[in-house]
Amino acid sequence: MAAKGFAKFIIVLTTVSAAIMELIDTSIVNVALNDMAGSIGVSIEDISWVITSYAIANVIIIPLTGFLADYFGRKNYYIASMILFTFASYMCGQSHGLVELIAWRFIQGVGGGALLSTSQSILFDAFTPEDRPIASGLFGMGIVLGPTLGPTVGGFIIEHFSWPLIFMINIPIGIIATILAYSFVEKKPGEGKRKESIHIDYNGIILLAAGIGCLQYVLERGEAEDWFSSSSIRICSIVAAVGLVSFVIYELSIKNPAVNLKVLGNRNLAFTTLFTFVAGFGLFTSVFVYPVLAQRVLGYTAYETGLSLLPPTLMGVIMMPIIGKTLSKGTPALPFVITGFSLFALYALMSANVSPDVSRWDFFPALAVRAFGISMVQLPLISQAVAGLQPKDYAAGISLNNMTRQLGGAFGIAVANNYIANQYARHRTDLVSTLTPGSAELTNRIGALSRGIITQTGDSVTAAGKAITVINAAVDKQAYYLSYLDTFRLIAVFFIAVIPLVIFLRGKKKEVTPAAAAAIAEAH
Repeated sequence: MAAKGFAKFIIVLTTVSAAIMELIDTSIVNVALNDMAGSIGVSIEDISWVITSYAIANVIIIPLTGFLADYFGRKNYYIASMILFTFASYMCGQSHGLVELIAWRFIQGVGGGALLSTSQSILFDAFTPEDRPIASGLFGMGIVLGPTLGPTVGGFIIEHFSWPLIFMINIPIGIIATILAYSFVEKKPGEGKRKESIHIDYNGIILLAAGIGCLQYVLERGEAEDWFSSSSIRICSIVAAVGLVSFVIYELSIKNPAVNLKVLGNRNLAFTTLFTFVAGFGLFTSVFVYPVLAQRVLGYTAYETGLSLLPPTLMGVIMMPIIGKTLSKGTPALPFVITGFSLFALYALMSANVSPDVSRWDFFPALAVRAFGISMVQLPLISQAVAGLQPKDYAAGISLNNMTRQLGGAFGIAVANNYIANQYARHRTDLVSTLTPGSAELTNRIGALSRGIITQTGDSVTAAGKAITVINAAVDKQAYYLSYLDTFRLIAVFFIAVIPLVIFLRGKKKEVTPAAAAAIAEAH
């Protein structure tokens, strides 16, 4: 039954805040790695496991949320996940060693991953069927805002406080959200009372954890460990392949699977899942590539980078409820999907043509286009995911959709990392080849820089060596700059290539109407 008045407001506030909090934590630590590594006394490569462990836990638990909510009861599972996330956040902030921090970060990811899908279903239940596309819009605000707020909030905390606050800030939010959820979220009839009739698919859960966990590890750590030259990457690749193939075969062969993969036999969901993968690729990769470009090439601080992302992102967030209202009136989702993918491709092409001397706000038009593109894509895909499914299959469809978005982001970041490294090496080689030793141009440049150094320091002995160092740094910066522009072009190619596949989606109004979106709530 739909909530009313103040109760509806509290449920919206609680569920959207929980989703934003979970998604913020996917990216908030990215800007704090240096401080965390120095504090604990480990390398950047080691401390990056705090990102990997959270992502692995997220992507394992998300497809299981429907099953776990059925088994324990949705409200019980939601509150328990909130408590687990909040307690793990506290323990992360109190950690003094690498293994301890990684372990609690994994547990935080288990709690956080559950919040995403469960928050979505609770939010939908608070709205009447005709208004549930608006609920999609509100939830979509969290999906877009969370990953973007992470670097901004993290950068501010690192500049003004210390890294443990990145985790401790979740505690008051988590406590308040838990109290509000306990007080205002109602249990559905029979919720949590069917344990005896629910078969626990232990084999499926183990195969999923092994396959998806190892795949996420390969995607997250592949570039850092030089891909298949690393024995751990080779082993995890084999485990991922065997685990996922076995998982698919096993889940399709049993009566009560932990994850109902049979729903992917629905053409509409199968292609929507593909589009959601690409949308996740674009959302997370753009949040990764632009900040690194801004900081490594343009010299922005983490906080300045986050601030440059925030205004255009808020524009896109404001669009979410508007799009939801439009969908609630029966407008087909497909025009939004096509427009959104086109805008994202345009954003990538605009970003691929920036000059290295742009100011922070010169990126605003491109970032605004990105924000509108994301808002056009996310919400219609949520509605489109359930179009044509039977009501009993909505839980599986939504869970698979959410997992695919996370995997798309991990895949995108892995591809971007590898592509940037390869393009950097190529561009550096090309640039260095133009610096012919003994050429008049290079000699004059070294001489001019040397004279400037001597004027500033009075050191004529090492001036020439320092001048060469300056030139080398300039070559490095230019090579990175060109490699980031190439990566934006690659992102554009992904989006342009997938647009023709939209013809495989069902575009009839009746299949993306409020009635279809409404049933998402009934899946949980």
